[in-house]
Amino acid sequence: MANIVLEFKASAGDSDPQSRPVLIIGHEANLQQVSWSQIKGKLQPVVSKEVWQAALSALKPNPTDSCPLYLNQAAVAALPSRVSRHNSPSSAHFVSRLVRSCLPGGKNRCIVMVCERSDVFASSCAIARAFPIFSRRSTSSCRTEKKHVTVEFLIVGHDSNPLDAAELECLSNAADGVRLAARIVDTPCNEMNTDHFLEEIKAVGAELGITPVIIRGEELKQRGFGGIYGVGKAAENPPALAVLSHTPDGATQTIAWVGKGIVYDTGGLSIKGKTTMPGMKRDCGGAAAILGAFKATIKQGFKDNLHAVFCLAENSVGPTATRPDDIHTLYSGKTVEINNTDAEGRLVLADGVVYACKDLSADIILDMATLTGAQGISTGKYHAAVLTNSEQWEVACVRAGRSSGDLAHPLVYCPELHFSEFTSAVADMKNSVADRENAQSSCAGLFIASHLGFDWPGVWVHVDIASPVHARERATGFGVALLMALFGQASDDSMLNQVSPLGAPANKSEDQMERDCKRRRLV
Repeated sequence: MANIVLEFKASAGDSDPQSRPVLIIGHEANLQQVSWSQIKGKLQPVVSKEVWQAALSALKPNPTDSCPLYLNQAAVAALPSRVSRHNSPSSAHFVSRLVRSCLPGGKNRCIVMVCERSDVFASSCAIARAFPIFSRRSTSSCRTEKKHVTVEFLIVGHDSNPLDAAELECLSNAADGVRLAARIVDTPCNEMNTDHFLEEIKAVGAELGITPVIIRGEELKQRGFGGIYGVGKAAENPPALAVLSHTPDGATQTIAWVGKGIVYDTGGLSIKGKTTMPGMKRDCGGAAAILGAFKATIKQGFKDNLHAVFCLAENSVGPTATRPDDIHTLYSGKTVEINNTDAEGRLVLADGVVYACKDLSADIILDMATLTGAQGISTGKYHAAVLTNSEQWEVACVRAGRSSGDLAHPLVYCPELHFSEFTSAVADMKNSVADRENAQSSCAGLFIASHLGFDWPGVWVHVDIASPVHARERATGFGVALLMALFGQASDDSMLNQVSPLGAPANKSEDQMERDCKRRRLV
């Protein structure tokens, strides 16, 4: 799949399935709304109207179903007939699965996605997840010929107008962001260490006309970034904090996205076992998602200040590695007694969010990370875990998850009950909990928030994506669509405006809105 070019078009044109295999996919009710005249150009002459209608009648999704229309060159697939309130109406996860399992082979293929306009964004990102880029199979490396997959959206429902050029560009940029994030996460550390990740950041910056700010190695120590430096100092490639900044004229607020970029996590001296260490190349999933989302978001136009902060380190073992019992002073000025070197993500993120607050004057700070294995126990394989000091943003994250297909669900936010887990006799706090059975994922997020201060007046959102960042052995690019939807109201793009759950209440006067705290302007 490394050589696949994914294109979104208003019309893929007519073609015989024998020369261009086709997959038609949608909810059963939506497929029934498609007339033969709309679809026949993709199926004739090998598929007749009678065969098409018989196939639709044969579909019995439980939760999905598919039916071949002509040999292995044309097929129709049905999504679940209904979804629960904690799933996306687009059935995005099932879209990815059906594309992977049902799309016919070939050098030039077509996917016809039948859906309502509100599901277009989530469906396009779901399709992108089915085509990962990274591969080091010897057979794939020998292939230079590009394969093409053309995606056409057939819109049903009350607003069934074809997608315009601006909407197609948004889908293309979002898909590119998802595939970029997945490629970085899939790439092993011998090809994606901190040096390589910085090159990825520089490449995105060059494409957007932005020069990144980079603080690296001993300079981190000199400037007080004890968290990032302490985690990454034992690695051959030094740790770094990198920032991409978009500062347009007329911006009314400042947003910072802070990503955990642990390019490999051995656990440090609190070393992981032989069964738990494989897969730790994915510990940079938060930073990868933020890079993909930043690239796509800025390309679509963004009205407010947006900073992407990348906390990059390799948690390695060596003579200079941090030891349990060491005490580090973080960028907040607070001291941390290390009782578990495998609880490193919160250390680098604590430095990152405080930098966003102190140096970037951010009103809204969102950190994204593959932070805890407990996240998969708390919210599962498909839903990111959200912890925030704002009830409104908690609701917004859940809604953005449903509209984008990157599902999210809240964690308990209760620092007065949980933060005592980090009590230290010799420092301001420890970095790992005393009781691992007491809301681990919530506590890990609270550690990050404590460095901002629980009384910080801005909005802080923590998104733990440890499980959703991958499906089996492949990265998903999770987080890109969620960020684009969550902050879509600040975009110049109409499609992102539509999928965003945020927006100024219509019943507020201009004076009232101006008096509101900046952190509420998107809510």
